[in-house]
Amino acid sequence: MAKKRGSATGTKKPRGKPKSKKDAVDLRRLEPVLKKYREERGAIIPMLQQAQAVYGYLPQSVMERVAEAGGVSPSEVYGVVTFYTQFRLKPVGDYVIRVCHGTACHVNGAERITETIAGQLGIDEGGTTDDSKFTLESVVCLGCCSLAPVMMINEETYGRLTPKKVRTILKSY
Repeated sequence: MAKKRGSATGTKKPRGKPKSKKDAVDLRRLEPVLKKYREERGAIIPMLQQAQAVYGYLPQSVMERVAEAGGVSPSEVYGVVTFYTQFRLKPVGDYVIRVCHGTACHVNGAERITETIAGQLGIDEGGTTDDSKFTLESVVCLGCCSLAPVMMINEETYGRLTPKKVRTILKSY
């Protein structure tokens, strides 16, 4: 099952300023996105989607700039970001592994697959490896029920998984 990321009321709050230069964000990269939607009212979601495509996630400074450009409060933007699971508040790895936990995958061992990946990579579900190579996510459905259990690594789909097959696939990355 997918984990709840927060509420639409924005009870979770991004913490403070970046702690290092590595966390700093160049907001100039965001300007073409904001310019594209300057005249469109209610374009917060497309702005956030494209901002995430630029940065890989939505840093606090980016959300604040989107709020300013969209004429809404930062808390409204944060409410949107925490409501929709498509948005990320933390950077992800080069390879995002999504393990399906829908009904067909669940009854065919999705939990074992997730545990195998987590053990192999040394991360928890929702986590990213220290080298930023992999991020592990559980999703409700990937739409490949006849191949259960299933995972995707970025855009590549792998089905009829076993723990042994998963270890072999991970070694190929």
